Amino acid sequence: MKKFMDEDFLLSTESAKKLYHEYAEVMPVLDYHCHINPQEIYEDRKFENITQVWLGGDHYKWRQMRSNGVDERYITGDATDREKFQKWAETLEMAIGNPLYHWSHLELKRYFGYEGNLSGETAEEVWNLCNEKLSQDDMTVRNLIKKSNVTLICTTDDPVDSLEWHKKIAEDDTFDVQVLPAWRPDKAMNLEKPDYVEYLAKLSEVSNVQIHSFASLIEALKNRMDFFAENGCSVSDHGLEYVMYVPASNEEIEVIFAKRLAGGTISREEELKFKTAYMVALGKEYNKKNWVMQLHYGVRRDNNRRVFDALGPDAGIDCINNFAPSSEMAAYLNALAITDELPKTILYSLNPIDNASIGTIIGCFQDSSAAGKIQQGSAWWFNDHKTGMTDQMISLANLGLLGNFIGMLTDSRSFLSYTRHEYFRRIMCVLIGGWVENGEYPADYKALEKIVKGISYNNAVKYFGFDL
Repeated sequence: MKKFMDEDFLLSTESAKKLYHEYAEVMPVLDYHCHINPQEIYEDRKFENITQVWLGGDHYKWRQMRSNGVDERYITGDATDREKFQKWAETLEMAIGNPLYHWSHLELKRYFGYEGNLSGETAEEVWNLCNEKLSQDDMTVRNLIKKSNVTLICTTDDPVDSLEWHKKIAEDDTFDVQVLPAWRPDKAMNLEKPDYVEYLAKLSEVSNVQIHSFASLIEALKNRMDFFAENGCSVSDHGLEYVMYVPASNEEIEVIFAKRLAGGTISREEELKFKTAYMVALGKEYNKKNWVMQLHYGVRRDNNRRVFDALGPDAGIDCINNFAPSSEMAAYLNALAITDELPKTILYSLNPIDNASIGTIIGCFQDSSAAGKIQQGSAWWFNDHKTGMTDQMISLANLGLLGNFIGMLTDSRSFLSYTRHEYFRRIMCVLIGGWVENGEYPADYKALEKIVKGISYNNAVKYFGFDL
């Protein structure tokens, strides 16, 4: 029986051990998509206790606590931090086979030196150990990032954001990790939302463009893209229901937009036509600026209205959506490619059933402008567990070039989540090492080193064009 989470955790073959310990383990972390707060980085926040680090805003954990019958008071309510931690510890011991069990213990081991296992019985011990560590000066946000060997972070930022904290970090010579904005313009696209017109007023103000038409909306967004680019942005991201393609004439789009501005009701077909035009226009602009376009789709959000009314979005009440017509995604990419205006693009579906369709679609739009120009993104959200990561990489290997894969992202609000990169790298090395052990790939460690280090870090640096 193997010891729980020892140095060879998950590494089941000698090839996997060699690939991980000699190649993957030593590589830095490039956090090209996350949701952490740049203000907390600039201010170098020090957390008072482990609950603040672990449970504040972590809807992954909230879901499992509800699944364990925990009252909402101990999840998002007014219970003390110690009480909330106790309930999480009691939940975690039931999470056998869940990635949260592995993530949590990797974080306890790497950042706090805890070698045991967290449960209801050990909660007091772990609470005291973690809080004593967090009181030390080397456990501030910046130091946690440095301890994690992170070289660059891309946050997720709305077009109306002032980027105040990014500017301050960039001017601070005492912190050498780059913290760059990433463009997330969902609010400008979602004209079906009740507060859409109010949002456009904010966008008009910050862009100095009076938005009275679809054309002026795009002009305002271009203005803000220039501002983001001046502050180091070269990555965009979209959260979509699915990648739609319902084309319409410019005149029809203007009529739809005018109707929405006037307070009229937009039909579902009109919504899709508008969003198609929006995504085509921005895709072309990303190509001009040599920005990477990320498309996250396949999620149905805010399913439990009672919880949503109480807590708002990102409360742990989202699920996989099984509607994502690959024909429309292919048509959207083609609409950009046909005029040679398709930017580097990363496709992420929350539904693992889409792995094969993504793998075949990306092969249709590759070209000599970049190795792996169109990427399948890493297993995302409900799929970033051992099975999901393995299945995504196997599918990509079968249908494309796994060696060009840009690897793992953090996609987290926590400063302790960088151990997810370790988890991913161990799983990757098990997969590749298994192929070597089985005679499916030669034991050519010069080639294997290039592949493993590439997927771990180097491919992403090259793909995004970051100056590191």
